[in-house]
Amino acid sequence: MTSNHSVIRLYPGRAPGSEDWTQREYVKSMPSWYGRAAFNVTDPTLTVFAPEPGKANGMAMLICPGGGFVGLSIDNEGVDVARWLAARGVTCFMLKYRVLASPPDDPEATYAGLAREEVAARVARVLALAHADALNAMRYVRSRAAEHGIDPAQIGIMGFSAGGTLAASVAFVHDAESRPDFVAPIYLQYDWVLKATVPGDAAPLFLAAASDDELWLGPHSVRLYTDWIDAGKSAELHMYERGGHGFAMRGQG
Repeated sequence: MTSNHSVIRLYPGRAPGSEDWTQREYVKSMPSWYGRAAFNVTDPTLTVFAPEPGKANGMAMLICPGGGFVGLSIDNEGVDVARWLAARGVTCFMLKYRVLASPPDDPEATYAGLAREEVAARVARVLALAHADALNAMRYVRSRAAEHGIDPAQIGIMGFSAGGTLAASVAFVHDAESRPDFVAPIYLQYDWVLKATVPGDAAPLFLAAASDDELWLGPHSVRLYTDWIDAGKSAELHMYERGGHGFAMRGQG
């Protein structure tokens, strides 16, 4: 993704469950996404952003960019976030997870003409694969904690929009090796989350969204917050009056 950061493939060969995919990954500038975006991801990877020597605090964050499971907003909701956290001592791993196939000429048209139910069905199919990618990423980071100077009990996951949906899915469904120690879904889509009951080992939750989110996702964060609190788990919610959707690291005054 960037020349000065190591990139780790999550699978030695084709990713399980999508072996027959033939689409080719591409990256293009998307002004409406505030930077570059990756599409047609078939080979999941982690890009490592390590703090400068002497600054690491032992914490790690797995970062999941958003993009509606059509693409990944790798700058605004990935690289920019990772650099900000790494400058503050957090070792970051940006996850490039599998998304739906999209046409290079107009990737945002992937859902055009589809009923809400069909969109949800397509998301459910690819979310199962993205969830497997995120669980494998968490297992990798924990298993290599010593190599990266990380405390294996201080590994979190955060995501934005669809990436927040993925992060929340990991908060709900995981095993001991892939359990996050803290979770930060930012302006997530909660209807799509893989969930049942709040797990007994649920990690502390941090949520942020804007009331004027143009995709009307603000209440989704409130619902997840309420489910966590009703289960007696730790949660913190920041609901801003203004900010829209996709604000990520952008200063908006």
